[in-house]
Amino acid sequence: MDSEGVIISCQNLSVGYGEEAVLSGINLQIRSGSFLPFIGPNGVGKTTLLRTILGFLPLLAGELIHPFAQQPPGYVPQVSTLDRLYPVTAREVVCMGLYPRLGPWRRADKAMNQEVDSYLERFNLMRHAHRPLEELSGGMRQKIMIARALVGGADVLIMDEPAAGLDEQSEFDLVTLLHQLARHDGKTVLFAQHSIEPVIGLASEVCHFSPGRIHITPLSELLEKRNLIRKQDVQNVCH
Repeated sequence: MDSEGVIISCQNLSVGYGEEAVLSGINLQIRSGSFLPFIGPNGVGKTTLLRTILGFLPLLAGELIHPFAQQPPGYVPQVSTLDRLYPVTAREVVCMGLYPRLGPWRRADKAMNQEVDSYLERFNLMRHAHRPLEELSGGMRQKIMIARALVGGADVLIMDEPAAGLDEQSEFDLVTLLHQLARHDGKTVLFAQHSIEPVIGLASEVCHFSPGRIHITPLSELLEKRNLIRKQDVQNVCH
């Protein structure tokens, strides 16, 4: 978008539902290739801002600049919206990401099928490729949905708490995969995350939400503040 590599720019943005603003005066510059967790408690507007960036919600005020008219972002929902009763296989779900590139009549060619298989291999899902989606674990289903977005050509991935409901190991595997997509593939990865723990050691900075305030801050700064609060709490209890 500019010489500094900004891919998404929020300028004095107000977002919300109907005429009611949830957040106002948002100014964010998100660089291409960022691995940027949106961290904060429930109800502070993380999902609202992500849905506005995706275009699911209209702007209430301000300006939102992004390249999505040329290349739409990949959206990975918290829970798959596919009908769990429909006997669709994991590979068929990934192939759905090709539809925008294919149009209504064209069939996937050899190169496209190889691309689908490469993501299944990379995500350690090839042996599950022909299993019904409903038989896969939550972590596997989320990886399938990420692969679907990637074969569609998305350079930006946007997710609303993608690890919600997963066990600790599956959550770690998923967040690590997202970090690899940013660091090694140059994808811009934005996702809402309630807890800071899964991104420790991966994220260098986060988009921190607190009531009425949003800012990109180093993760180390948040950890220092949290440790200070915990230390003070311990001292208060001891005294």
